[in-house]
Amino acid sequence: MTRTFHFARRCFGTVISMGSLAGCVQQSPAIAGRANFASTQGTQASADQILLGRALVLNHDCAGCHGGASPQSVDWLAGRKTPAQGEFLIGPCALTPGATPCFRTMARNLTPDNATGLGRFSERQIFNALRYGLRVEDTPDVDITSGTPGVGNFPTHPRYIAPPMPWPGWRYMSDKELYSIAAYLKHAVKPAINKVPDSEGPPDFWASVYTVDNIGPYPPPAFPAASERIPQ
Repeated sequence: MTRTFHFARRCFGTVISMGSLAGCVQQSPAIAGRANFASTQGTQASADQILLGRALVLNHDCAGCHGGASPQSVDWLAGRKTPAQGEFLIGPCALTPGATPCFRTMARNLTPDNATGLGRFSERQIFNALRYGLRVEDTPDVDITSGTPGVGNFPTHPRYIAPPMPWPGWRYMSDKELYSIAAYLKHAVKPAINKVPDSEGPPDFWASVYTVDNIGPYPPPAFPAASERIPQ
């Protein structure tokens, strides 16, 4: 059956508390200190890069939503196939059937099939999706240097990836790690033909959900922050 999630404090994951879709304004901070780690676009990905990307995909449980028990599975990362695999209800309806708002979201096909997967997108577009939470089909194939709409190649009207994709945590990975994931998905996964329906979304495409108050700033505050301490 369809898996259900409700907006919690961090807007994705398991049911924790009631949340709201409205009344927020996007407040992405500027991006500082970006490393100049190039993608493998036009070059050959190294074995080390592929294996790092594979390890990250495995230990971050991408298959938990996108399909496949292991890289041996025929549906490895092929995306939603049935409501029981890769389909999620987001909103109050996760707790109360018939409640609104209610959005049905689908885990997309991450394999490099050109027509139904990520094959038609560049590694930099995949990187931008993972770093900034932008839907890969709506993220430009350019170097983004800001998290503020309309600044530094960040889209003026961003369309974000739907929950429960945990990109707010993934964005803290290094450029090397995120590009390694992109290289693995582009070059080391067999293409699978599986057309996944578009996820439903609110008119703002989640911009009111992914605010600094909800997901924290990027880059993160320096250590020690207010709720941390230096070990004695």
